[in-house]
Amino acid sequence: MSRVVRSSKYRHVFGNTAKKENQYDGIKPSRSAWDSNKVAGSAQFIASIWDASGGGAFAVLDAKNTGKLGQFPLVTGHSGEVLDIEFSPHHGSIIASVSEDCYGKVWSIPAGGLTENMNTPVQTLSGHKRKVGTLNWNPLANNVLATTSSDFTVKVWDVETGQAVNDVTGHADIIQSSGWDYWGKMYGTASKDKKLRLVDPRTNSIVGEVEAHYGVKGMRLCFLGDKDKLFSQGFSKLSERQYSLWDPRKLDTPLKSENIDTTAGIMMPFYDNDTSVLFLAGKGDGNIRYYEIVDEAPYIHYLSEFKSATPQRGMAMVPKLACDLSTCEIARLLKLTASAIEPINFCVPRKSDIFQDDLYPPTFSGEASLTAKEWFSGKNAEPKLISLAPGFVAPKTSATNFQTVQVEKKEASTKDLQEENDKLTKRVAYLEAELAKKDAKLKELEH
Repeated sequence: MSRVVRSSKYRHVFGNTAKKENQYDGIKPSRSAWDSNKVAGSAQFIASIWDASGGGAFAVLDAKNTGKLGQFPLVTGHSGEVLDIEFSPHHGSIIASVSEDCYGKVWSIPAGGLTENMNTPVQTLSGHKRKVGTLNWNPLANNVLATTSSDFTVKVWDVETGQAVNDVTGHADIIQSSGWDYWGKMYGTASKDKKLRLVDPRTNSIVGEVEAHYGVKGMRLCFLGDKDKLFSQGFSKLSERQYSLWDPRKLDTPLKSENIDTTAGIMMPFYDNDTSVLFLAGKGDGNIRYYEIVDEAPYIHYLSEFKSATPQRGMAMVPKLACDLSTCEIARLLKLTASAIEPINFCVPRKSDIFQDDLYPPTFSGEASLTAKEWFSGKNAEPKLISLAPGFVAPKTSATNFQTVQVEKKEASTKDLQEENDKLTKRVAYLEAELAKKDAKLKELEH
């Protein structure tokens, strides 16, 4: 019996790891147990959360400076461990970070990268009462940033003024993953209580929620561009990795759910709206599966899988404007390993090196469609698109003026001090046990 193979121009997409000289070698990634992507990229810069002692730090590298890196300066302005970072979609040299120190901070990276450690942000976002775990720039509104915290709140900031304009309560547990929809109107969260929530941040309300995955491990989510669907990845009761597809207008039942495998690591989703291809990168393994999203059932079609023997600690997708069109590269992912950042180029095999207009429809230009003031007032808009056909010029981004906010140093509460004391006591006990083991081994060798 013959099988009909589904026709798709992306069925033969393949991934290639960049050569050693085109990687960023010499990275010391954070060993924090907090589940974030740990790496970020813009068209100009690459960033990675750093394994730092005595505070929090992350590295920002000029994307052109590849190879063995050696010593280089860091962004060192947090007093607690950095938990998440993300470049602004409208300003490739502006990056935000959030930390265990309860602050969000915004940094402006000079052209060509850092020449010395940077510890003074252009803006400090103060308002959360516990550690800040996730952040997301609004895709359409200039300088609008959402953060989530272990105080179970979502705050939406006007970054230019440093003020939290909106504050959404109603979550019952730690928020593990979050993201904006394609139009920057709705905000999705995935919590430790196994629930997906749909938030309308401008009305400070939760407009929908559902228990998405029943496993005890973490969840991830992402919106699928102008398909207006919500994708989640979590675990079943039997600890199988699974995904579900949701209609944001009707969250009670998923449009599709499917188990993937029994590997333990959570999967990081990345969606390319231009090609409708979804990438799922397994944390702790070297596999990246990719799927094509369509409008009709069954909605999600498996394409192929990129395999590597090197496990990934984190992953990020760079903007489409950074892709190499001459090789029919439709997406570039940055893979964070134990010591390097490896670019992985996903290409469609084509014999011709001329511009392939069917692979490159008009894409996001990097220009904001709304000002922060317009967005907070309730105005909506469509993304500004640009053709990548030969002769295109990337638009210049406007300068941003930040009104620096004076931040008062917070006094730690008794509960916070007790938690920190417990954490340090456990660390001391662990180190003492390790020393005892080494002493015992030395005695064995002496005898």
